[in-house]
Amino acid sequence: MRLEARGIALEVEAHGPADGPALILIRGLGTQLVHWPQELVRGFAHRGFRTVIFDNRDVGRSARCPAPGVPGDRKRILAALRAGAPPAPAYGLDDMAGDVIGIMDRLGIGRAHVFGISMGGVIAQILAIDHADRLLSACIVMSAARLNDPGLLERLLVEDLDRTAFQDAWVAAHAEFGSPGYPMAEAEIRREAGRAWDRGADAAGVNRQALAIAAAPDRRRELPGVKRPCLVIHGADDRLIPPAAGREIAALIPGAELRIIEGMGHIITPALAPEIVGTVDRFLARAAP
Repeated sequence: MRLEARGIALEVEAHGPADGPALILIRGLGTQLVHWPQELVRGFAHRGFRTVIFDNRDVGRSARCPAPGVPGDRKRILAALRAGAPPAPAYGLDDMAGDVIGIMDRLGIGRAHVFGISMGGVIAQILAIDHADRLLSACIVMSAARLNDPGLLERLLVEDLDRTAFQDAWVAAHAEFGSPGYPMAEAEIRREAGRAWDRGADAAGVNRQALAIAAAPDRRRELPGVKRPCLVIHGADDRLIPPAAGREIAALIPGAELRIIEGMGHIITPALAPEIVGTVDRFLARAAP
């Protein structure tokens, strides 16, 4: 379904029992709801959760959100960076957290569990800090409390690609950042990337998300004030955001649980999904009010 959430049109799917506790899954940079393994979505639904997935703004079938004077072209952004004038973002990750609240409002969800990966894990942190009254708990996965890599934005920016090159790039991402203990067959990776490209691959939208990530503030001062139950999951083999970043988040949030998974990198594959579902389900059983 396509929902107007606080003025932004977002593509949303709901799985599982309508009367189950709501669990909202939040994707990372540039990825779409089709990148969630069905083993994960169905796994949560079969455990009784009203499982909500969606395309973040600027990707997939959700609305594009340009702003006057904010470039989306990789070359223009890099030129501005090298000239010492980094572009202001078109929106912030706090606005993307507001999109989650908007989805909850439209679906009649008063409070929800959230599960965010990478950029989505930052959004989950923002929700726990700024919208605690709407949360039951937060699962913060393969994320960080701060961005201290000055070269990060350059690495996140992407170029427009045709369908085959887009598939090649996703295969390369799995090779570099995937989960070596839970691999995914190349044919599956290509099918997944093909579906994403067909739904709406847009380099400018991804680059606007990247600008929002680069502009996100350090959250280390606010995380000790989080009161909701939190689970931090990180891959021992994450080569994009190291496990130390997950350990830092868990150490900052009072009472947070930490799970480091051997063989997990920066992508949740179908083979990894049952381990994630079981870990989260056990945590939520302990965290239930």
